[in-house]
Amino acid sequence: MKIAKIMLAGTAALTIISSAALAQQALTGTVTKVDRINGSVAIKQTQSGTVGANTGGAAEEFKAQDGLSLDTLHAGDTVTFSAAEKDGIKTITKLQKQ
Repeated sequence: MKIAKIMLAGTAALTIISSAALAQQALTGTVTKVDRINGSVAIKQTQSGTVGANTGGAAEEFKAQDGLSLDTLHAGDTVTFSAAEKDGIKTITKLQKQ
């Protein structure tokens, strides 16, 4: 029982750390969809490195943080962004077109 509690605590700690890492790391990607009504954007992240760089990955849906404008953003734009996860919802905290 004690081992199970330790493993559960370790898993929770890793989840928190990975969420914090997501918020701090600047990511790049291509916008695939902009939903200005709901304040969300779908971004397909750019693969890092050369191995598998040409393989397609699924776009992730992000909610735009309050005050973040999506007016100048269009599908096909390359962007640099930072995101955080709160209550299971991925939210873009910083967004810049390249």
